[in-house]
Parts: sequence; C-alpha cells; structure tokens
Amino acid sequence: MPIAIAIDGPAGAGKSTIAKRIAKERNLLYLDTGAMYRACALKAIRSNISCKSENDVNAMISNTVITISFESGNQQIYLDMENVTSLIRTPEVSTGASDISAIPSVRIQMVDIQREIASCNDVVMDGRDIGTFVLPNANYKVFLTASVDERASRRLLEFQQKGNNEISFDEVKKEMEYRDFNDSNRSFAPLKKAEDAIEIDTTSKSIDEVTDEIIALIDEKC
Repeated sequence: MPIAIAIDGPAGAGKSTIAKRIAKERNLLYLDTGAMYRACALKAIRSNISCKSENDVNAMISNTVITISFESGNQQIYLDMENVTSLIRTPEVSTGASDISAIPSVRIQMVDIQREIASCNDVVMDGRDIGTFVLPNANYKVFLTASVDERASRRLLEFQQKGNNEISFDEVKKEMEYRDFNDSNRSFAPLKKAEDAIEIDTTSKSIDEVTDEIIALIDEKC
C-alpha cells in the first residue's frame, strides 16, 4: 500500500514548506490541496460568483475541471485546462478559497481527486482536514500550529518577496483570523487536529527544526 503523510494546520503554520521538504528528503509526491480550492475560488471570482453562494457555486463546480500535474517535481494546478499556478496566491483568492471550501459539493469533488492521487502514489499531503477526512488512515499525521502574529508575519514576508508591498501586516492578520474562524467552524470537514496526530507548535522553530522533528517521528514509527 502507498505511504501517506498528512500534515494539517491553519494558514501560515508552515505546512506547505515543511511538506515539500519532507517529500524531497523521502522521495515522496507532495500534494498542495489548498491550491485546488484556490483554483475554484479564482473561477468564482472571475465569474462574479460569491464564494459563499452555495447554489451558484454548485452550478459552477459541476462545469469545472481541476487537474494537477507534476512538472520537474513541482505541482501545477490547472483550471479548465488553464495553468493558474501563478494566479492563485493573492489575498482575495485566499479569502475566497476559505469560503468556497466550506461548500460540500466543492469539497467532495476535490477530495475525490486527492484520494485518487494518494491511492497510487506515496504522498505528503497538507491541508486542514487531511488526517481527519481526506486520508483518515494515513500512516503518519501531524498538526502544525503557530501564533496568529507569527503566521501573519510569515505570510506578509511571502507577499513582499513576490513584490507585493501594498498589503499591511494588519490586513494579513485580519484575513488570517477570518480564515481560522471560517475553517474551524464550517459544518463539513472542519479544520481540527486528528486524535492520533502529533501536534507541533512552530512559532519559535525554524523550518529545519520542524522538518527534522517530523522525520524523527516517522523514523521512530517505522
């Protein structure tokens, strides 16, 4: 059976960066599930559809094709055959992704794709409900946390590194608090720690420290 590592946690906790490191070290496939919801949100925004409108989103998602490819080891996300990988990392899309991911029809369609990929590949998958809903039988489960100020600082730095110097720390923190509440309180597959997951607070730890800690946990369990 394929190996599955589930890494969950709120936005900015370091999930994607650490999951990529682990995937590279252990020669596993890395799947960024959040990118899939971001692509759905991007389509809704382009279509002038509210990401909170279940009826409108249901109609949209039934005619939406999300596909993933791995090119030179990097995940590429396609929305209706268009590569939108570079278009989904904006504050507007981030907020939209949190809203649209709460709609069951969207989540079910994306989870089907995620499970299919995990069924035939050794994967590291990060998100908010991987260990509780997407891959409840994952071999290893980790839940990453960090203070909201630390997470907002990290996300602000990401924006600045990409040339976006217009957004403020307060704006990023407000968006992050909104996503935390939205993700944790949605009725369908909310953000929460799996009972058998190892929780790691990354607030005062480096990427290398957290990666090494998770690798040690994996080795210990092997």
